Parts: sequence; structure tokens; C-alpha cells
Amino acid sequence: MAVDYLRVSVTDRCNLRCIYCNPLGDHGLTDREGILDFDEIQRVVRLCADCGIRKVRLTGGEPLMCRNIADLVQRLAGIAGIEDLSLTTNGVFLDRMAADLKVAGLKRVNISLDAVDRQCYRQMTGFDLLPQVLAGMHKAIEVGLTPARLNCVVMREANLSQVTALAEMTLRLPVSVRFIEYCPTTRITGPASDYVPNAEVRRIVESRFGSLFCTAVPDAGGPAVYFQVEGAVGSIGFISGRSSVFCQDCSRLRLTSDGRIRPCLHADQCYDVRDLLRGGASDEAIRDLIRRAIGDKSRYTRMTSTAEDFLMQSIGG
Repeated sequence: MAVDYLRVSVTDRCNLRCIYCNPLGDHGLTDREGILDFDEIQRVVRLCADCGIRKVRLTGGEPLMCRNIADLVQRLAGIAGIEDLSLTTNGVFLDRMAADLKVAGLKRVNISLDAVDRQCYRQMTGFDLLPQVLAGMHKAIEVGLTPARLNCVVMREANLSQVTALAEMTLRLPVSVRFIEYCPTTRITGPASDYVPNAEVRRIVESRFGSLFCTAVPDAGGPAVYFQVEGAVGSIGFISGRSSVFCQDCSRLRLTSDGRIRPCLHADQCYDVRDLLRGGASDEAIRDLIRRAIGDKSRYTRMTSTAEDFLMQSIGG
């Protein structure tokens, strides 16, 4: 599998307190001077393009908290070799920013949406902001940031009750609702017992809507397997990172907001590109580091990873 996909965390800050990712808020975040600036991100992405990267996704934390994020989008969209530029967001600020992001060159968005019941959403995220997120989703569809994907991390004691309502959105909206198996990455997030295998989630969906059938989704490019309810406008995806292993099909690197390249989410080794950037390193020296990170991917599988606990907001979702 060729490595052609880079996820770029532009900040470790987030305005939500999701129980599976960021329950402590701003605790333990990197000092702002340690975060890569737009010039540094642009340079790394340009050099990654030289090494075969063709797809870039901006993430966080919450990337829309970054001032002038549309400027970064425009810069990255103009890099030779980058064919697809997307962004993951919690959607809170998307309503007022979607049009500018589209004009800047963004192609599509993934929106975190773990509940469509307002009280459940507040319990999951810490804030009563569901109306703003839904408005952002509709604006993204309106301006053409599509296919819009709605990501739901399913936790047994928190939002399993939302599966049917989320799946129902695909009947009338051109969205992909994607159910993600919960995988705790640190002891401060929800308990491991909240894990729900996607086989169970699918049974819940099919008990309400009937058998799902396989479907193709444009720009899929990831581990999700997609299905549809008969007659639906949108699709349903399953990302089963615990009940299945798709390491052999992974084509991505991650650039953390503090300037480290990780060949795998669970990697025990990362490559410090920030020191090179700020130490006057040549483009070729940075390309060498990127190539080493790409070459290192093959030794990681879920079963052999030895990474320590981490917060997803510090690496990028």
C-alpha cells in the first residue's frame, strides 16, 4: 500500500470536552510557541508531496479554532501534487466558515456528531451546541463541501441509543454516517467496557431499517466499509478499528500540531520535524526524515504497537 495520505493537526486546542477524547479540556496542552505555524505546515506538506503524499486532511483539536484557517487551506490547495484537501471538525463554527473554506480550496468535511438528541449531545461533548453543529452540516452540504461525513464514536453507556436516529439521517440527506468503534487511548477517557463492536451496531440498524447493501462512496480512501439502506439518499459506514485489523491497507502519516511525524497512530516512535524546521535544515534533510517515517510504517500493526497512552486531541483525529 503506497503512503499517499497525510493528516495534519493544526492545533491541540478544542472548544468541546468529548468524553472519549478531551474530558479535561486544556489540561496538558503544548505551549503555543511549540505549535507549528502556517509557514511551517506549508513547507512540510510541500515536501511530503515530493515524497508521494497526494491527500491531506486538516484536523486538531478543532482546526476551525485557528485564526485565518482559510488562508492555510488556500496555501495547501496550491501545492503541486496535492489532489485532495479535506478537514475534520466538530462543526460548531462551520456554519459561518463553510463558504470561505470552499472558496479557499477545501473539498469536503468530516463532522463529529455523536448524538442527534440535544441532551445526549451535551452529555457527550460537555456543551449544548447541537443546533450549531446541525446548521454547520447543512451549510457544508449547501456550499458543496461534499460528500459530508458524520463521525459517531459509539459508547455503550453514553450514546448507543442514538444509532438508529443517526442512521435515519441517511434516508433524506446526502451524508455518510460513520460508526466508529470506541478505543480508549488513555485512562482519563471513558471505560473500556463502553466498547461496542460494529457488528452489534449493524444489527441495531438492520433491525430498524432492514438489510444493508454494499455501496461505493466517492473519495472513500480509508478504513470505512460503506452500506446503504434501500432507497436512502446517503450511506452508512463502519470503521472497526478494534474488531478488525486494517493496518496492511493504511496509507497515512500523521503530522502532530507540535511538529512530529507519526507513521502510525499507535507508533512508539515519531520523527521530530519541528527541530529540523527551526534549526535551518535543508529541504532534502526534511525529505529524508519523511521518507524514513514512510519506510517505518511497515513494522506497525495493532498487535505489535507499544505506544504509551495519549490524548487524541494532541495527535489529530
